[in-house]
Amino acid sequence: MSPDQSADQPDLHRTPLHDAHVALGATMVGFAGWSMPVKYTSDVAEHTAVRTAVGLFDISHMAQITVTGPDAAAFLDHALAGRISTLAPLQSRYTMILADSGGIIDDLIVTNTHLPADAGTPPSDAGTGQATEAATDPATHGAAEPAPPTEFLVVANAANRDPVLAALQERLLTRSGADDSAPGDTGAVTIADTHRALVAVQGPHAVAVLHGLAAAGDLVVNPGHALAPDGTEITLDTLRYYRTVPATFRDAPVTLSRTGYTGEDGFELSIAPLQAGDLWEALLAVGQAHGIVPAGLAARDTLRLEAGMPLYGHELTLDTLPVQAGLGRVVATAKDDFVGKAGVEAGPAADAPVLVGLTLPGRRAGRADYRVLDGEGTDVGVVTSGVLSPTLGHPIAMAYVRPDLSAPGTVLAVDVRGTAIPATVVELPFYRRSKES
Repeated sequence: MSPDQSADQPDLHRTPLHDAHVALGATMVGFAGWSMPVKYTSDVAEHTAVRTAVGLFDISHMAQITVTGPDAAAFLDHALAGRISTLAPLQSRYTMILADSGGIIDDLIVTNTHLPADAGTPPSDAGTGQATEAATDPATHGAAEPAPPTEFLVVANAANRDPVLAALQERLLTRSGADDSAPGDTGAVTIADTHRALVAVQGPHAVAVLHGLAAAGDLVVNPGHALAPDGTEITLDTLRYYRTVPATFRDAPVTLSRTGYTGEDGFELSIAPLQAGDLWEALLAVGQAHGIVPAGLAARDTLRLEAGMPLYGHELTLDTLPVQAGLGRVVATAKDDFVGKAGVEAGPAADAPVLVGLTLPGRRAGRADYRVLDGEGTDVGVVTSGVLSPTLGHPIAMAYVRPDLSAPGTVLAVDVRGTAIPATVVELPFYRRSKES
C-alpha cells in the first residue's frame, strides 16, 4: 500500500469518519481517490496492538454493492468466479470478478444477506438442521427445493468501485438482453452502490470489545433471533468466520460480519453514514479496557502481508490469472458458464510467473517492484509487496517468480538498491494466529 495523492487534494472523497481521524491527529493521505488515515501514532505500534490486543479501522472507502432480485443468485454465478448460489443464509465467500481473458478485475467478499427464514429454512421447532439438509437435496423424497436467495452484498476494493460496478451492470444487460433498461436494474436483478460506512474491529480482544458494547446497551446482536445451520441462535460467540448476522447500534441497522484483512479474529460492521461517528466513538470508549487503538492503512497493509493476503494492484491485476496467485481454488470451473471461464481453462503460459513468499535476513526489506534474482544474478521475478515484519522481526515479501524457482526452500536474492540480499522461498502465509487467540 502506498499513498497515491496528497490528502490536501480537493477532489478526494472523505469517509463519514474523516473529521474523527483529523481530531485524533491522524496522518491523512490520498488512497484510491479517498482521504484516509495512514497512521495515528506509529504504524508499528498500531500493527502490534492488532496482533496482541485490538485495533479499530475505518474501511468506509470500500465499495458495498447490493445485488438483489429473484435472479440475483443465477446472475452472480454467471458474473463472478465462485458459485454464489450455494451460499447459505448469512454466509460470506471470498471470490473474484474476472475479465473475459481470465484476468482479475477485483477480488471480492460476497455475502448472502438473506435471513435464514427468508431463504426457506424451517422454523426453529421443525428440526432445523435435519430439515434444512433435506430441503437442499432435491433427490430427497417429498422435499421441496427452497427458493434461491435474492439478496447479496458484494464488497469490492475502493480503487475498483467503478470497474466492478461497470462490469456487473454490463454483464447484467448482456445476460438479460435488456439493452434499454436503466443502469443497474433490469427488473429481475437490481445493482446498487450503498455508500454505507464500514469499520473493522480486529485482534484477539475484538469479541470482548463487542461484548462490552452489547453490555452497555448500544449493540444488539441478532435482534430477529436468526438461526445458525445447526438450529442454534446466532450470538457473538457462536458467529463463525465468514458468517454474518444482523445487529443494531442504538436502533440503527448494522450488518455484522466475522471477517477481516489482518490475519486476526475480528469483525466488520456496516452502518449508515449518519451513525458511523457515534459507532466509532463508542467502540473506542468501550475498547479502552481492552487496549484498543485506532489503526491506519499502513498497519493494515503490514498485517495483511504477514497473513499472506493479496492486495489488488500488487499481487492481483488484470494481467494475472487466479492460479498464478495461488487462488485457483477460488474459481468454480465446474460451473456451466461464467465470465472468464475460457481464459481460466486455457491457463497461463507454461513459463508464466507464480506468486511466492520470500523471507530475507537482516533488516533491509525488498519493496514493490524490486527485482528478484537467481544465483547467477539473472532477473527471474519481481517483488509485489515487502516489509520488515513487525511481528517476525525480519523482512518478508511476496513476489512473482519463474515457476521452476517457486518451490519452498529455493534460495534466490532481492536486489535492494543495488545489493543482492539472499531470499528464501517459503509457503504462505508468513504468520498464523494461534487458535487460542
